[in-house]
Amino acid sequence: MASQRVVLASQSPRRKQLLEWAEIPFDIIVRSTDETYPPGLPTDAIPVHIARQKALAVQHCDEYRLYKANATIVAADTVVVLDSKIIGKPTDREDAIDILSALSGKKHLVITGVVILHEGEEIAFADTTEVWFHPITTGEIAFYVDKYRPFDKAGAYAIQEWIGVTGIKRINGDFYNVMGLPVSRVVQALKTLG
Repeated sequence: MASQRVVLASQSPRRKQLLEWAEIPFDIIVRSTDETYPPGLPTDAIPVHIARQKALAVQHCDEYRLYKANATIVAADTVVVLDSKIIGKPTDREDAIDILSALSGKKHLVITGVVILHEGEEIAFADTTEVWFHPITTGEIAFYVDKYRPFDKAGAYAIQEWIGVTGIKRINGDFYNVMGLPVSRVVQALKTLG
């Protein structure tokens, strides 16, 4: 795996950090992608669909073609699901506060879809983690939103920031999946590639 050339199709600093922690050498190539999805798609298929769009956008761009032959593309997308409804990234401060108020004291799901493209082969999967929040006060939520500005995060929070450290009661599943990439599962998938 050390000689494998990997391109991360994501500008997420958290995904970058997780691949670095896994000591996977990689470069980043990102292309603007439509993040819509067909109506009626099962919830766990939605982040896989979006991750596939991200991977294909990179695969077909000139920068990737000129980059390195046969480089493996890794793309991911994360969604938060509360009461069967997908919670996206907040549009502004008030939306972030509303989202976190809805998550307070409840269980939600974090689903990350991963698509890996390598020499015409595709590995695609979704990983789900259950997350339970303690009840969080409006003041605590406003403090978090104002200090950490989680506007680029699905569900309006990052598990590794203050609200995750103090507000999460428990999780069932992969912690790193909640950060944005089930990195151990990605490593295992990369090992299967030639």
